[in-house]
Amino acid sequence: MHPLRALKWFLATGWFVLLLTACSSLDVPAVATGKTVHIPLGTTLLTPQSASSVFAVTWSPDGKRLALGEADGSVQVRNATTGRMLYTVQGHTSHVWLLAWSPDGKRLASASWDRTVQVWDANTGAHLLTYLGHTDLALAVAWSPGSTRIASAGSDNTVQVWDANSGERIFTYHGHAGTVEALSWSPDGTCITSASFDHTVQVWDATTGEHALTYRGHTSYVWAVAWSLDGKHIASGGTDGTVQVWNATTGERTLTYHGHTNGVQVLAWSPDGKRIASGSWDTTVQIWNATRGQHLFTYRGHVDIVGALAWSPDGERIASVDDQLRVWQAR
Repeated sequence: MHPLRALKWFLATGWFVLLLTACSSLDVPAVATGKTVHIPLGTTLLTPQSASSVFAVTWSPDGKRLALGEADGSVQVRNATTGRMLYTVQGHTSHVWLLAWSPDGKRLASASWDRTVQVWDANTGAHLLTYLGHTDLALAVAWSPGSTRIASAGSDNTVQVWDANSGERIFTYHGHAGTVEALSWSPDGTCITSASFDHTVQVWDATTGEHALTYRGHTSYVWAVAWSLDGKHIASGGTDGTVQVWNATTGERTLTYHGHTNGVQVLAWSPDGKRIASGSWDTTVQIWNATRGQHLFTYRGHVDIVGALAWSPDGERIASVDDQLRVWQAR
């Protein structure tokens, strides 16, 4: 078994107390009075409790729903404002490690330790497809921008690209020498970047699998990778505690963010492309300027490793996960 999650440590006991950190504010119309209220940056807005540990989160493209991947193999879909459960599906027999909502909003894909990737109807929870191409844990899944193909990866060291409707495998990428933990498609859909425990991030053609670039800036496992919205840069993070931003064509590093005190497990660009949020084993989520690397804010609401995060489509909120979900004000 690969070391997929560090041993947890608990920094606090008892019930989590709502964290309100007034570092910045956002003007929001008050529903009842028509006046404005100030919601401080970092205000925890939602903390629904799940019976099982939560490992994964993804936001619907319309911003109205959140999907959660659970340790018991279930996928939950909740109202993103109230936390109300809309439906639960139980299709996996082991941990759901990562979820991805299709860009067209119609389907969900889930990657599980049971070695499968499953596709669901996002509105009803109806099962549509099970992909059985991996021979070990399935850890990453990503939709093509057109919602027609899916890339998935795992601890069999491969990335596999397949048809999102039929499940037919198009090709397998064998460029990594270790577990592949994260994937990201380029915004134009022509390339995929993959992050691995072999300490590399690789860029390759999404149609042929032809290798284009290997980035070797990290000194340990690379857990996270994400393409910028303009397609020009890639951000990656890993066990060395850094997030590095580099040119997607040349591999030249443009900045390194050193704000975390432990490994970085997950990251995401804001919808406007100006900020990056990174989640760490140090239990924080940090928001920082994607161009200059300037630290903007630290969210300290978690008591365990931050294993997943997602921006709301409007960039106003972030959903982040340790063993439970927290949704908080991000701007």
